[in-house]
Amino acid sequence: MLVIKNGTLISMAGIYKEKYDVAVENGKIAKVEKEIVPGPEDIVIDAAGNLVTPGFIEPRCHLGIIDADGQDGNEMTGPIHPELRAIDAIDFHCSLFDRALEAGVTTVAVGPGSGNIMGGTFAYLKTAGATLNERIMKEEAALKMALGENPKVSYGKKGQAPSTRMGSAALMRQAFYKAKAYREKWLAHEEKLKNGEESTFTYDLAMHSLMRAFDGMLVKIHAHQANDILTALRVGKEFGLNLSIEHCTEGWKMIDDLKEAKAHYIIGPTVGGKSKLEVEDKRYDAPAILERAGVEFTLTTDSHVIPMEGFLSQVAVLMKHGLTEETAYKCVTIRAAKALDLADELGSIEPGKAADVVIWESEPFKAGGRPRTVLINGKIQYQTEN
Repeated sequence: MLVIKNGTLISMAGIYKEKYDVAVENGKIAKVEKEIVPGPEDIVIDAAGNLVTPGFIEPRCHLGIIDADGQDGNEMTGPIHPELRAIDAIDFHCSLFDRALEAGVTTVAVGPGSGNIMGGTFAYLKTAGATLNERIMKEEAALKMALGENPKVSYGKKGQAPSTRMGSAALMRQAFYKAKAYREKWLAHEEKLKNGEESTFTYDLAMHSLMRAFDGMLVKIHAHQANDILTALRVGKEFGLNLSIEHCTEGWKMIDDLKEAKAHYIIGPTVGGKSKLEVEDKRYDAPAILERAGVEFTLTTDSHVIPMEGFLSQVAVLMKHGLTEETAYKCVTIRAAKALDLADELGSIEPGKAADVVIWESEPFKAGGRPRTVLINGKIQYQTEN
């Protein structure tokens, strides 16, 4: 057993900056108590009063797929490609995984870019581990989709559909209706096989991937502007999707709509320039506005847009613009886990959950904040030299 002693714990499970010990066994949190007496064979880490938090979570990024030399984030041969898988392109040796670890980020959701209306599936990964396979949590965890400028500009300039927002929404709906009909045929095929009957079912890789949206697979839709967010919410309601709005840049303009829809909302990247028209109304105080209104959300760097080195500094800037400290910690831990449907496994330090734990040399959202020790699945994966 490994025991972290004398830590100032933020557990995300009812403990906020209180002195607690944490015991780790077989890659899981075993105990969280005021005083844990280690056994003679236990490994002890003295946190020396420093902050101890869950590992931070990046709920959407492109590490090792757009950052890598191959620039493999977008298959620009057609706007509808739900059959693609980010896991098939990720360069696990990309140095930005190390930068993530050095920012206390232990889990990342890596997906395709937003050039297509349907771009493939996200993979959920740990940022370090003994083997590459050990780092893979879920090879296919969520479907990536996009509205707004990216797909319509990408294809409109080629004289192809979509060239408008209307075209993008229509193609998205058309694909969902096709997948819904395909799923009905698939279920009928399965029933025939179960009953020993013959079937003439024809397999379609793209529709087989997309039909999982009707079984609750998370659908992550890139949408910056309010009109694109509303379209995404309408589509989510029409098809009963487990929906996440990615970026949600103008979400601060439409609080009541966000509350009514009850989707996941991932805000960012916020810090940095306004690189295109649809982010002209990006605001540093948008998270604070949502917090005050009672809308639950999390945060993203969208790395490579903000490099992983900027994970902590983005949160610090948002706090300077009104985001409270406690909500900031929730956004990068338990809320991020919820946004990925992983809250039963990650995001807090409580018995039974993965032992992804960070001991901070200095508080993360203050100048110079950095980890001292990072554990992933109970194993030390990063440690400062001093």
